[in-house]
Amino acid sequence: MGNPNVGKSAVFNRLTGAKVIESNYPGTTVDYTKGYMRLEGKEIEIIDVPGTFSLEPKDKAEEVAVKILRENKDSVIICVVDSTKLERGLYLAIEIIEEGYPVVIALNMWDIAKDKNIWIDVEKLENILGVPVVPTIAVSGEGIKELISKIKETSPVDIKKILERAGGKK
Repeated sequence: MGNPNVGKSAVFNRLTGAKVIESNYPGTTVDYTKGYMRLEGKEIEIIDVPGTFSLEPKDKAEEVAVKILRENKDSVIICVVDSTKLERGLYLAIEIIEEGYPVVIALNMWDIAKDKNIWIDVEKLENILGVPVVPTIAVSGEGIKELISKIKETSPVDIKKILERAGGKK
């Protein structure tokens, strides 16, 4: 999940190795993409949804993103946030956290934030939000291993459910 143009698809491609299946949400022409990553020896489904600014959709693409979120209540949500536009991205992240989803925040475009002299205290942000926060540069792959590590650490009960759901896929 994340706002439009924050690098969601780039993070998705890094996690899945770009092994993707594009689909239209039933009854729409809005695309979303499914892919798989290996986690603890099992294939885990990853869904790249259209960008949205909030959980109150204003158009069809946002509506699809929110529907897919709601249809996957027991999933870990990777909320991709543009590090140069932190306030805008955190609005959506906080909405998702308040809904009770286990969340990992990927502070993407970390390199651009540094270039613009934007400094984010990651540890303080984690403490304030109560969820893991990982700086990433999806286009280069920087931070992706740490992101995967945090996914595994996020709400272990939920990760167990996801791994159990993945069951026979090895």
